[in-house]
Amino acid sequence: MGVWVQEWQEAGIVLSVRPYGEGSILAHIFTEEHGVVSGIVRGGGARRNIAMWQVGNLLLVQWKARLTGQLGSITGELVQSTAARCLEYPLALAILSSACGVADGGLPRDEAYPEIFMGLVRLLTLVNIAPDPPPMAAYLRWEADLLRAVGYGMDLRFCAVTGEAQNLRYVSPKTGRAVSSEGAGDWASRLLTLPQLFVDFDNDGCDEDWINGLNLNEFFLSKWVFGGINKDIPFFRVNLKNTLVNIYSKK
Repeated sequence: MGVWVQEWQEAGIVLSVRPYGEGSILAHIFTEEHGVVSGIVRGGGARRNIAMWQVGNLLLVQWKARLTGQLGSITGELVQSTAARCLEYPLALAILSSACGVADGGLPRDEAYPEIFMGLVRLLTLVNIAPDPPPMAAYLRWEADLLRAVGYGMDLRFCAVTGEAQNLRYVSPKTGRAVSSEGAGDWASRLLTLPQLFVDFDNDGCDEDWINGLNLNEFFLSKWVFGGINKDIPFFRVNLKNTLVNIYSKK
């Protein structure tokens, strides 16, 4: 049977899966204590198991490997099925897929980000409970938290020009610092729009705020996170903005 050198069990979110050999899948799982990990799920591609290993589902995961640094083996038990709940709600499904894609592509492997993990659990729970309308503001704030966790957070506490903490309306694309209406002056057209949902947590915004928020986060995700590792913004993140723009254009 052999001896498992490394073995642990904890809750995990399915971030991505792809076929691996005959009947198996390679899964990327996000956990609180071990971060984003990879492992082979034997039989994960079988029809009876496909529903459990859907992106966005919360599982109780067991990961084990016989050698340090070896690709592990994963088994799991379903805790919360979020993916199935979103199938009839395109924007909710787009949020789920985007969040998992950003975490999968943007977080370093095998490094714990407990606040980002718990934030993603809360976000997916909100999506599961209330998929229509979906928690777009919560998603945008989670992305901003992820930027901060990996060392590239925006500074939205006060204006970089005047020092005031009121009327913050823009963000500098160079520094990621907030700028007030007064501080922006003639430079406003060169700055990024700051939706108030980022500074006023009682304000969840509207469609226009959400699109501006996606543009704001996308700029810094592209510049500081994915650009630094020579990756494009994940497909599902692009799809989220396209889905929202399409819905907004029909109103």
